[in-house]
Amino acid sequence: MEISDQLRCLFSAQIREQDGSYVIEIPEQEIQLGDLQQDETYRVALLPSASNQETVGPATEPKRKSSSQTPPVGEGERRDVEIEDIGEQGDGITRVERGFVVIVPDTEQGERVTIEITGVRENVAFAELVERMDYYD
Repeated sequence: MEISDQLRCLFSAQIREQDGSYVIEIPEQEIQLGDLQQDETYRVALLPSASNQETVGPATEPKRKSSSQTPPVGEGERRDVEIEDIGEQGDGITRVERGFVVIVPDTEQGERVTIEITGVRENVAFAELVERMDYYD
């Protein structure tokens, strides 16, 4: 399956009924990380569970056992990226495979930079600026 570069987030959740409608709750961290905004409209793709081994807890706290959900970056890894956005605290934000967010301090939107991953969490990674690149490189 091909995953679009426009993917904003990826999580597991259960569909539940509420007052005659069916609801999928968005984990709070997806809003807090700055990629989704409350009261905005998004397209949603629903995929069947990859296997019976994948379990989902409460919709706001997805539990992933699938190896496809591991972060696509590792500490010490270097990447050439473009800074796509600036977060609420002024840090640059870029996305790598599957829309995985990497936060890079001391960068500006639109900059092309080389980064080194310094910390990795389940839904976000942190990196340091290694080198600023000429836009045409």
